[in-house]
Amino acid sequence: MEKPARRPLLIVCGVLVLAAAAFLLFGRDGTPGDTSAEAGFARDMATHHAQAVDMAFTIRDKDPAREIRSLAFDIINTQANQRGMFQGWLQQWGLNQATDQPAMAWMSGHGHGATPGAAATPGVMPGMATPEELARLREARGTQAEVLFLQLMIRHHEGGVEMAEGLLKLSTRNEVVSMARKIVDGQSGEIKLMTELLAQRGAQPLPSILKPQ
Repeated sequence: MEKPARRPLLIVCGVLVLAAAAFLLFGRDGTPGDTSAEAGFARDMATHHAQAVDMAFTIRDKDPAREIRSLAFDIINTQANQRGMFQGWLQQWGLNQATDQPAMAWMSGHGHGATPGAAATPGVMPGMATPEELARLREARGTQAEVLFLQLMIRHHEGGVEMAEGLLKLSTRNEVVSMARKIVDGQSGEIKLMTELLAQRGAQPLPSILKPQ
C-alpha cells in the first residue's frame, strides 16, 4: 500500500512533467514550442518551398514558353517570400531553424500518409521530387522539360496543399492559419492552371496524391 507521505511528491512530479510537455508545445509566452504543429509546419514548409523555387529556377533557365516562364517567376517570388516568413516565425518564437525530429512528425497520427501516393514513410514530405526526377528535369529540353516541370510541380503543390490542410486541423494561431489558407487557395489555383498547360501540350498530370473531395 502506498504511503500517504509520498502522494504529494508524486503529484508534484506529475505537474512538472505536464509543465515540461506544455513548454515544448507552447513555449514560454503562449508562442509555439519546439514540437508544436506550428513549428513543424514552418520548418517543413520552408524546405518544401525551397525545392519548388529550385525547380522553378531550373525551368526558367531553359528559356521556356512565355506562360511557363511567367509561372516560374510567380512560384519563385511567392514561395521565396513565404519561406522567409516561415524562417522569421521560428526566429521570433526563439526556435532553431533545424530540428532532430523527422519531417512531418508534427502531423503524426493526423492522417498523413493515408492518401493515395502520399509519402507513407516517416520523414518524407508529400509531393517532393526525388533526386532522380530533379536530374531528369535538369537534363530535359524543350517541350519535354516543360511537361516534366508541370507534372512535378503539380504533384509538389498537391503535397503543399496536403501539409497546409493538415496544419489547419491542428492550429488556431492566426498568422499560421492565414498562411496555410493562402497556400491551399494559391497552390490549388496553380494546380488548375498547370493542368491546363499540360493539356495544351498533350500531356496529363502524374497520379494525384490528394484525397478525392
